[in-house]
Amino acid sequence: MKNINIKELSIQVNLNGLSFCILNRSTNTVELLKSLPFTEKLTPFNLLDRLKAALSAESRFSQAFNSVTIIHQNELAALVPKELYDENNKADYLKFNAKILKTDFIAHDEIAVNNTINVYIPYVNINNYIYDTFGGFIYKHASTLLIDTLLQRQKDAEGYLVHINVNTASLEIVVSNNNELQLFNVFDYYSKEDFIYYVLFVFEQLNLDPEVTPIVLSGAITKHDELYNILYTYIRDIAIINKDYKYKFLDTVYNEQPHELPFYHLLLNSF
Repeated sequence: MKNINIKELSIQVNLNGLSFCILNRSTNTVELLKSLPFTEKLTPFNLLDRLKAALSAESRFSQAFNSVTIIHQNELAALVPKELYDENNKADYLKFNAKILKTDFIAHDEIAVNNTINVYIPYVNINNYIYDTFGGFIYKHASTLLIDTLLQRQKDAEGYLVHINVNTASLEIVVSNNNELQLFNVFDYYSKEDFIYYVLFVFEQLNLDPEVTPIVLSGAITKHDELYNILYTYIRDIAIINKDYKYKFLDTVYNEQPHELPFYHLLLNSF
């Protein structure tokens, strides 16, 4: 039994990039963290081609995995209180804030921590390929992980807390008050001015005080980039999310990937 290696693979798919994580569950060690950003937003078809190429280029993806998880990261999602959710109305929940087609496959995740259902459109071509490549797998939406992780981590939090997960061309904002979800939204941005506009818009809509309301950051942002600097111009209490993850990391993980661990916040909370 001591020689058994239980390996798990998690893949985050976004039209602006891919990220990968391999966890050795037997030793509780992360053996690989890798990101592949794209210079432009791809179509789901081109995204699949990039995923195929990435999996073929890395020999560590050819080993046997005990479980595989796919994280679909897009704006095609809507939260519904569980007591109001009707399986037959999935398309209705989405059509008010996303352009959907009659042929779109609609999935849902349950977020138990606040009794909500997250209705979303996954990349079906990605799911089909993963099934053909690895067999059975788990898939969920990125916002499911983001909301669940925030509310689980902040169980004793008092007052408002804003969590911003930054991506190459979008940001996800989760706002809680006394650990109850107040808002979740996704915004596309093309400049630092767009970025701060959406953050301040959320503050205005919820009557939050930028002098005292804390912001926790994760994803593609560091203390040295322009997004952080413009954010700090308007918001006083800013912090990068705690790096105290529950896993050990091989030395090669730090040598092979250029990002800090908060960049992989969603992946590291997907297992």
